[in-house]
Amino acid sequence: MVDYPLMQDAPEAYAVPCYTLAIHGGSVMPIQTHRSEDGKTLTIKIEGRFDFSTHQAFRDAYEHGDENVTNFVVDLSDTTYLDSSALGMLLLLRDYAGGDSAKIRIENCNSDVRRILSISNFDQLFSIR
Repeated sequence: MVDYPLMQDAPEAYAVPCYTLAIHGGSVMPIQTHRSEDGKTLTIKIEGRFDFSTHQAFRDAYEHGDENVTNFVVDLSDTTYLDSSALGMLLLLRDYAGGDSAKIRIENCNSDVRRILSISNFDQLFSIR
């Protein structure tokens, strides 16, 4: 088996489009994606810490997807922490998805995460459930 220092250098056969991993502090922090049956909604589920260490994996989760995706769901049910870089990543997703016309839902936030989103006025930019 060949060791590829960067996943982007690996042949396409090694890519796993529905499951992306980021390394954080020696542990694995998964970002999982799921597309709806009609292909129009992409759900991105973040587990553990949502911070700068997940930047590339988060971008890969939506940028390398299907052009038919018009709705995005960010599932934070298993997210324990987010910082200002995570807020920036959500804004990048919003820009990618169409800015003011973007259809993005942030779902299943715990109380701490919800408070950070509220203080940051993200409830004005995203549908938060």
